[in-house]
Amino acid sequence: MTEITTKTALTDTFLQQKEYFASNTYPSYKERISDLEKLKAIIIDNQEAFINAMSQDFGHRSADDSRIGDILTTVMGINYAIKKLKKWMKPEKKHIGILFQPAKGKVVFQPKGVIGIIAPWNYPVFLTLGPLTTALAAGNTAMIKMSEYTPNTNTLLAKLIADIFPRNKVAIICGESDMAADFSSLSFDHLFFTGSTGVGRLVMKAAAENLVPVTLELGGKSPTIIDNDIDIKTAVSRLILGKTLNAGQTCVAPDYIFCPRNKIAELTQAFQSAYQSMYPRTEKNDDCSCIINDAQKARLDSLLADAEAKGATIMPLSADSDGTSRKMPLTLITDVNDDMTVMQQEIFGPLLPIIGYNNIDEAITYINSKPRPLALYICSFSKSFQQQVLLNTHAGGVCINDAAFHVAVDDLPFGGIGASGMGQYHGSEGFKTFSHGKSVLSRGRISLGSLLFPPFGNKIHQLLFKLFIR
Repeated sequence: MTEITTKTALTDTFLQQKEYFASNTYPSYKERISDLEKLKAIIIDNQEAFINAMSQDFGHRSADDSRIGDILTTVMGINYAIKKLKKWMKPEKKHIGILFQPAKGKVVFQPKGVIGIIAPWNYPVFLTLGPLTTALAAGNTAMIKMSEYTPNTNTLLAKLIADIFPRNKVAIICGESDMAADFSSLSFDHLFFTGSTGVGRLVMKAAAENLVPVTLELGGKSPTIIDNDIDIKTAVSRLILGKTLNAGQTCVAPDYIFCPRNKIAELTQAFQSAYQSMYPRTEKNDDCSCIINDAQKARLDSLLADAEAKGATIMPLSADSDGTSRKMPLTLITDVNDDMTVMQQEIFGPLLPIIGYNNIDEAITYINSKPRPLALYICSFSKSFQQQVLLNTHAGGVCINDAAFHVAVDDLPFGGIGASGMGQYHGSEGFKTFSHGKSVLSRGRISLGSLLFPPFGNKIHQLLFKLFIR
C-alpha cells in the first residue's frame, strides 16, 4: 500500500517523520542534491504516465496543457534548485556595528523539520512537487495531502514517490475532506496550502491551534488593464494563453479585463479571431481540456445564467459546443455589474468579464476597492502607464504585457497578499520559507562587553550614550 488513507496511518507517518528528522537535522548538500535528482527522474521517466493520469482525472486534459503547466514547470524548478542550492545553503554574513565589536554576525539556514503540503487539483504535479522541491532543498521531510479530485494522479505519484523515498522522508496522503482536516491539525513545523480563500481560512485556523507557521497560496479575482494606446490584437495575444491554458482553471488566470470603453467591440473581435485560430472547435479537439468535474461545470454554468439574467451579454467563442459536455469554450461576458456573482467570486474557468473604463483612475479605484488579488496584468508599452498602475495597486505578482507566466519564472518569488495569500515560494524565497534563518553573533577571545557592566554612570557609559544616543 503506497497511499496513506486512514487517520491512524496519517498519525503514524507524522511521528515517523518527526523521529527521522530528529536524527538527521541538517542533511548535507550531497544528500539534498541526490533527493532533487531522484525527484526529477520520476518526472522525466514517467511523463506519459503522468499526462495520461491527469487526463483521466479531468475527463480529458490536453497533453500539452499538462506538459506546459505540470511537467515543464516542475522540471525547470528542480533544475534551478539543483543549480543554486550550494549558494542558498551558505550562511549570510551580516553587518555588526562598532558598539558590538569585535564580533561577527551571520544567518544560518536550518531546516524547519516536517513540512505539511496541501495540494490542489488544477495542477496536481506542479503544485505538489514544486513546494516539495524547495522543502527538500531546504533539508526537510514532507507529507503531502493530495486533492480527492485527482485519484489517478494521486495513485501514480504515491507509487513513484514510495519507490524512491522512505515514508519517513516523503509521504503521499490521500482521502476526502475529513482527511484534509485531520492533516491540517497535525503539529507540522510548517504548513503549506494551495487552494481557495475559504478553505485557506480553515487551514490557518487549524494551524493556529498548534502555532504552526503557514504559507497560503490562495487566489482571488486577478484583473487585467489594457491601455488605450496599445494595439488591441497585441494585447489579446499577450493575454489569451494565460486564460485558456487548462481551460482557465488556473489561480493566476486573468479573471476580468478593464478595456477602454470605446474599444470593447474591437477587443471582443480580437479575442474571437485569436481563439478561433487556437481552437477551431471545442468538441472533438484534443487541445481543449475539460472542466475537472460536473460540480465545477455546474458552478460555471450558474455564473453564466446569473449574469445573463442580470443583463450581461454572453459571447461563447466557439459555436460547436452545446453546453452539455465539460469542454467549455472561452466565453466573454460584457455589460457586467457588481450584482452579478461572476463579479463577486473567483471564476476559475474559461469565462472572461470585460469592463469598460474612461480613464485609468476609474480602473485603479475599482481594483483597490476589492480584496487584493493574486495577480495583476498590465497591457501597455507606456512606462508612465505601467508605473501608475504598479505603484497605486496591490497584487501578489504582476505581469506587464504577459499573463500568468510569472509563476514559471524560477527566480521570481510567488505568493499572494491579503485575501490572496501570505508568504512566498519559488527559488531562494522558497528555500527561505522552508528554512529557519538562525541569527548567530560570535565573539572570539577578545570581548569588550565588560565595559558595559555596572556600576553604571562611569565615564565609559557616559561616552557610549553620548556617541550612540543621538
